[in-house]
Amino acid sequence: MAMKPCKECAKEISTDANPCPHCGKKNPHGSSKIVVVGGTILAIAGVIWVMGGGAQKHVETQVSHEMGRIEHQVANNTVAQYEIAKRGADKMQTCVQAGLVSAAFLQAKDEANYQKWKATEKIDCAAAGMPQ
Repeated sequence: MAMKPCKECAKEISTDANPCPHCGKKNPHGSSKIVVVGGTILAIAGVIWVMGGGAQKHVETQVSHEMGRIEHQVANNTVAQYEIAKRGADKMQTCVQAGLVSAAFLQAKDEANYQKWKATEKIDCAAAGMPQ
């Protein structure tokens, strides 16, 4: 039985130990995924996929999708802030908020909403005495 340090608490434990008897860390020697099926050790298909670069592309796609979702959520939150400013009847604040909304849609790469809010910004800023 070989001994290796636990990745969590660094105490020497058997390579067969799971979880660590000292700190309770699951898989205390690393994060490789091995499945035993009918006495045969099978490496998860992900290992091959990672070696082929599929994981990186998958992660990049997920990150890109999540960033787009977050950018649109920020834009929608900014619209809500604009509505609050508009109800407050402070024309300068409304102008500023309209600019923030258009910038948020620009960041989200949403051209249709960006153009709509640039027009709104122009109107609101003119009403505040700040022609564009």
